[in-house]
Amino acid sequence: MDQQLDFLAIGDMVTDAFIKLSEAHLEEKGGKVDLCMSFGDKLPFDSVKVVPAVGNSPNAAVSAHRLGLKSAILTNIGDDGYGKEMLEALKAGGIQTDYVRVHEGQGSNYHYVLRYKAERTILVKHYEYEYTMPDITPGPKWLYLSSLAENSLPYHMEIADYLDRHPETKLAFQPGTFQMKLGYETLKRLYEKSEVFFCNKEEAQKITGNNSTDIIELLKSVRGLGPKIAVITDGPNGAHTYDGTEVWYCPMYPDPAPPVDRTGAGDSFSSTFTVALILGKSLKEALMWGPINSMSVVQKIGAQEGLLTIEQLEKFLAEKPADYEAKKIA
Repeated sequence: MDQQLDFLAIGDMVTDAFIKLSEAHLEEKGGKVDLCMSFGDKLPFDSVKVVPAVGNSPNAAVSAHRLGLKSAILTNIGDDGYGKEMLEALKAGGIQTDYVRVHEGQGSNYHYVLRYKAERTILVKHYEYEYTMPDITPGPKWLYLSSLAENSLPYHMEIADYLDRHPETKLAFQPGTFQMKLGYETLKRLYEKSEVFFCNKEEAQKITGNNSTDIIELLKSVRGLGPKIAVITDGPNGAHTYDGTEVWYCPMYPDPAPPVDRTGAGDSFSSTFTVALILGKSLKEALMWGPINSMSVVQKIGAQEGLLTIEQLEKFLAEKPADYEAKKIA
């Protein structure tokens, strides 16, 4: 591929089967909430919706494409029926698939999403593929790195090596569960290569070992690990960003109706923030773009159906409530 990509998302891809539960209840124990169902019974469910080709990185690739960028995905699938469906879904969605590697004799990731009210519990299984980083030339303008399986540590070092060889490529890093478990020291090279780094408040505390609840202190701790721009989301309390000079805050964009499904809200925020930077927007503008796409995504089932085009996003911006504004707070 000779033409430079704007956006290459790297990470695992799955099919999600969304099962809407009807007979369940919640129990709170020690600060955690358990999803409870009768054991040993046949339980009715309301509906099921199967969504192929999703996951942190595929969601980001689709988000970038909808917002007008030349977008591709570097990922792995099996040669089963689920893999074929995912590949077709990517192509139908306008995502370049030159770097989707099909592994003969292996299965494809398939998750079950148990929906109850607006929240969900996900039953996950990640196949351990043989990961390799192709030498894509020219390097894309941006790499967007997110969730990978537990056998992927050498792959992370290959990605860091690739970034060393391609200074024209910037990195956005939205770590998944395993990447956070690896810890800062193990992935130090990628933290230091990151142009922008995304996590939520609780993740920031774990990653930095700083249990402060002061968001500015946490932003400075995250940025101290190497990223040029630190972004911390805090659910209904909005999002903050820090580039070493200024701290900006933006509230959530108000929901037009109660959320249907929160799957993909973080992916849509992070990818949209990144796209705004790629398009030359300011930190303030990027911070205002992200929550709009998140608001739209949670109105639909699955992480991609609600993703906006740039025209739709700009319309929400033009019609925003008066109090929806990013503010410099430090």
